[in-house]
Amino acid sequence: MENIEEKACLCALNRIFGFEPRYGLALTAHLGSAREVFSLSQEDLTALLGPHSRYRSLITPEAVRREERELEELADSGIYFIGHTDEYYPALLKECEDPPVGIYIRSDTPAEQLWKKGQRRIAVVGTRDISSYGKEWCSRIVSAMAATGASPMIVSGLALGTDICAHIAALDKGIPTVGVMATGPETVYPQRHRKIAEMIARTPGCALVTDYPPGTAPMPLHFLRRNRIIAGLSEATILVESRIKGGGMMTARLASSYSRDVYVLPGRIDDPRSQGCNELLGRRTAEPITSLERLAAELKLDIRPSVRKASLPAAAASRYSGRLSEEKVEMMGRILLAIRRERGITVEELAEKTGIGYARTAELTGILELDSLITIDLLQRCSINPRNI
Repeated sequence: MENIEEKACLCALNRIFGFEPRYGLALTAHLGSAREVFSLSQEDLTALLGPHSRYRSLITPEAVRREERELEELADSGIYFIGHTDEYYPALLKECEDPPVGIYIRSDTPAEQLWKKGQRRIAVVGTRDISSYGKEWCSRIVSAMAATGASPMIVSGLALGTDICAHIAALDKGIPTVGVMATGPETVYPQRHRKIAEMIARTPGCALVTDYPPGTAPMPLHFLRRNRIIAGLSEATILVESRIKGGGMMTARLASSYSRDVYVLPGRIDDPRSQGCNELLGRRTAEPITSLERLAAELKLDIRPSVRKASLPAAAASRYSGRLSEEKVEMMGRILLAIRRERGITVEELAEKTGIGYARTAELTGILELDSLITIDLLQRCSINPRNI
C-alpha cells in the first residue's frame, strides 16, 4: 500500500511540476519521499515555496487520491507509471539535469525488463519533411545497427518523416524501439501512426513513453519538452536531416548539453533539410557519418560479417537467377549500382548511363519496383529501397 501511495504522490508531483520538474525533485529530495510532500500543511508549504507560489494550492491530498484512481484505470489499458525514485527508472534519463519526476510507459514489457543493463540506446531523429536521401540513409543506419552483435534500442519521437522511418526500420529488423510522445499516454499523434504505435506497444522490448499525464493534447510547446526525454534516454543521438530550426536540432543540442555523442548525416550545402546537420558540423557539435562501419564502431557496435548485405549485383543474381536470363540479371546489377551511385536518377538517365536502352531499362526497373527493391516517383526518379536490399 505504501508503494502504491508513493507512486501516486510522485505521479501527482509530475502533473503539478511537469514543466519545472526541478521543483518536484528538490522537494522529494529535501523531505525524503513524495509522500512527505503531501503531508505538509499549507503553512509548511508556504515556508518552502513562498507565499506567492502557484504550486502551493495544488499540493493537496485530493491530488493524490485522483492519481490513485487514474493509475488503476491506466493499468487496465496496459499503461504504468514509474517515478524518479523507482529502481527501474531509466538510469541515463536520471543523469540529466532536468529529468521528469516520472514517466508513463505503455508496453507489454514490464519496466524491470525494458531498460536492459548494457543495452545501447540510440536516438534517431530529424525533419518531418524527409527527403528520399534521408529516408534511405535513415533505414540503412538503423539496419546497420541491427546487424550487430548487440541489440540496440532505437529511440525517436513517433513523428512524421524521420521518426516514423526509424521506428519502422527497427521493427522490420527486429530490434527494440521506443516512441517518446508529446501527448498523454493514451493518445497517439499523429493519428495516422496509431497502427505503428500499437505495434510498438505490443512488441517485446519496445514501448511508448511520455511524461505528460492523461488528457494532454498535442501542442507545439509539448514537443519541445518531449525532446529532452529522447536525448536523455539515449547514449548517442543521430540527426538524419534537419533545417536550421526544428525539433531534431533541439534534440541534438540537448544531447550535446547532456555530454552525449551526436552524429549527423552530411548533406548538400544548398539543401535546406541538411542545413541543420551542416551547421552542427561547422560548430563541431557533432561528428559526420562517413560510413556505416565507422559509425557502428564509434557507437561500440561491431557489424557481424555474417550478416553484412551482399553486393547489389549479387542481390540481383540471388533474386532473379533462374527467373530471368543471365543477360537481364547482369543488367539488373548494373542498374542497381547506377541508382546507388546517383540517387534520384531517372529511368531515361539510367538508360543513357548504363547503355542498356530505354525500353529494356524501363522493363527492368519496372520489375525491380514491383519487387520493392527500388522506388520510382512520379517524375521517374529512382531510389534503392533499403528495407529490401
